[in-house]
Amino acid sequence: MQEHLKQLLFRLLSQPTAPFREQRVIALATAALKEAGAPFFADPAGNLVVGARSKTDMLRLLRETAQEPLRVFIAHMDHPGFHGVRWTKPGVLRVQWHGGSPVRHLQGSRVWLANNDGFETAGVMRAVRLKKHGGAIDTAEVHVADALPRPRPQAKTLYGGFDFRKPVWTSGSRLYTRAADDLVGVFCILATALEIFTKPAKARPPFLGLLTRAEEVGFIGALAHFELGWLQQARRPLVCVSLEASRTLPGALVGKGPIVRLGDRRTPFDAAYSQVLTRLAEEILPERHQRRIMDGGSCEGSAATAYGFPAIALAVPLGNYHNQGLEGGPGCRGRLGPAPEFVHLDDIEGQYQLCLALMRKGLPWQDPWLDVRERLQKNLRDYRALL
Repeated sequence: MQEHLKQLLFRLLSQPTAPFREQRVIALATAALKEAGAPFFADPAGNLVVGARSKTDMLRLLRETAQEPLRVFIAHMDHPGFHGVRWTKPGVLRVQWHGGSPVRHLQGSRVWLANNDGFETAGVMRAVRLKKHGGAIDTAEVHVADALPRPRPQAKTLYGGFDFRKPVWTSGSRLYTRAADDLVGVFCILATALEIFTKPAKARPPFLGLLTRAEEVGFIGALAHFELGWLQQARRPLVCVSLEASRTLPGALVGKGPIVRLGDRRTPFDAAYSQVLTRLAEEILPERHQRRIMDGGSCEGSAATAYGFPAIALAVPLGNYHNQGLEGGPGCRGRLGPAPEFVHLDDIEGQYQLCLALMRKGLPWQDPWLDVRERLQKNLRDYRALL
């Protein structure tokens, strides 16, 4: 990976984020896009739209007469975490958790806290209560480790998540971090946009990026964007490309390459467009990609499908999904206890390369099964005499 892209990746993974508290990620993304001169704007829900300068500009792109589909890359900027509720006593913050989480070894676990004004500190989690279904944290107390400034930050401006030795570090080619899901996908969209828009082009590229909010509590940012009705005004074909960091599963392992995600827990994805993606992966990442229905969770490809948009998906295999100690490793407090997520740098690079490849002109979008059909027809000719 080029050094400037690696620096962008590490800076993204160091940003504090939680559902509905993505502003620090947004600030870094917009700064990178501004520096490159890439177009972007915020939609009414606060999602970041990359590749257009305004709603009007986006609708102009959607309404172009073109045979090639507009590629709409989607990734979310949040990660499970907590919001401050109230100070119960000096240095003790009552918090509400949002999204999935570890469910064991929680008492005394390290957490970080931040707000959007640049404040950051650390603490430990106490008095943890799980949700009724037992699958995630509901509420807890955070005991702040350091002395708070005066006046202390308002409780409801604070948010946080599990803390480890660093926000991000590497061990060989393995990358450990507080939140790979889904800042890795955000990185791939930004890196693709920086590549596309820093080079002169004769025609406008068929690219949009949608960096969404609050995916971890039910695709809220993506749904709010789809409800605007802008994508429904397209006069050209479009394909939504979901980018995720997805829980490692048999046949989808960390370090074995990015995954052509054929579907998630809710639905398979578009078969024809997935064939285009499969062919690309076979061409540019032979023996260095994986292909699987990733049914360990759902992604924004399902949300796009529910709104009638054809969807395909890529995923980087993810260890210790949602900071749960599923695979263990450094910083893990025990099975199903807090642990840093981990991914592989080569998998991220491969996903980025596939995003760039999807932007090629002349891909067989109109008839992706032509070569398969021709092979089948040859079989028919060879055996017709025996019918």
